[in-house]
Amino acid sequence: MAIILVVDDEVGIRELLSEILIDEGYDVRLAENATAARRVREDLRPDLVLLDIWMPDTDGISLLKEWHAGGQLSMPVVMMSGHGTIDTAVEATRFGAFDFLEKPIALQKLLATVQKALKHHAPAQRPHLTLEAFARTGFMKEFKRRLEQAAGKATVILLKGASGGMAEICARTLQTPRAPWLDLSGVTSALTQEMLEKAGGGVLFVPDLAGLGKLQQMNLAYALDRLEKLNLLLVAASGRSLSALGEAGWDGKLLARLGEVWVAMPSLAGHADDVPEIANLLLTHFIERGEVPARRFASNALNALRTLPWKGSGDGGWSELYLLVKNLALTALDDEIVADDVARLRPKDEAGENGDVSLMPLLDQPLREARDAFERLYFEFHLRQEGGNMTRLADKSGLERTHLYRKLKQLGVALGKKSEE
Repeated sequence: MAIILVVDDEVGIRELLSEILIDEGYDVRLAENATAARRVREDLRPDLVLLDIWMPDTDGISLLKEWHAGGQLSMPVVMMSGHGTIDTAVEATRFGAFDFLEKPIALQKLLATVQKALKHHAPAQRPHLTLEAFARTGFMKEFKRRLEQAAGKATVILLKGASGGMAEICARTLQTPRAPWLDLSGVTSALTQEMLEKAGGGVLFVPDLAGLGKLQQMNLAYALDRLEKLNLLLVAASGRSLSALGEAGWDGKLLARLGEVWVAMPSLAGHADDVPEIANLLLTHFIERGEVPARRFASNALNALRTLPWKGSGDGGWSELYLLVKNLALTALDDEIVADDVARLRPKDEAGENGDVSLMPLLDQPLREARDAFERLYFEFHLRQEGGNMTRLADKSGLERTHLYRKLKQLGVALGKKSEE
């Protein structure tokens, strides 16, 4: 039974519409003003809202704009007014209204509009964000190819250096159109054969292994034994090393199976010039999913993001960037996100005046990877200290310039214009 919220400050209108719609079999809720409407919308998530334009506290157009900006138009809204004009109807439609009814509302017109709104509002599901969106950044295009190559031969992919939202973007890249998707972290009861069969031919996803409880770990082991038979691909992400999970009580045999094939997310370090484009893509992603209000980055904010030391805590800075963009959109006071917003959420003393970061995450890596990561940190730090001057960097590091250039290229350390002089 569809829930319809009627918002009108006139009690007679509310009662009349309520009686008509209840007789038609709808579950009707009433609100006399915008404050009450916000509360009902939040508590019940109605399937349709009939919203009066002229109300004493907040008018209907303002409330519609508020819902639109906040990504809360998950239901069709039909505007109502006894003083309607074409301009008002056009404005309401521009901000997401489904239709416009003039008072007094004819019975047949009301019912036809309600039926049409409930039938046609189911919004077309937007395609999920995948790594395809990052194709213009060379290092991400290469990572996508490696991920797809591994998935073409394996039924289990361990994704290192990403978790949560960024891990989902990677896993969605491997999901074929209309194929099932099952997030094992959301399964809180025992996994069954029937549940896995429904997901057959699709992707099983774990956004962060460290977040799974004992029952979910058992579900994961149960699924592993049935992947090939049901043509399932398991993509499990982890921001922690498998040895750390073992110390936390995970079964060693389960971890060994998960770690047979793994792909590591490339670090954002050394790719500062790509950060603004990636941040814009993430912001668009959040807006389209209705998770944040409509926002845009000012050029000075993008420059601020470019200069931050994207090291992260063992994940190359991806989770940090993902969450920072989301928080910027949620907490910015204006439609445009500016450099001051970035500084407020990421002050210098947190980022480190000179980009200093903890070396603890290196201890979880194999010796060769840890050495390369340390050398990358070393050269990036001194490159900033010397203002990009390669002569002074060569003196500081004790390396001949030709060897230094070769070393920086090998480590993937980006050189600015000053560095190349």
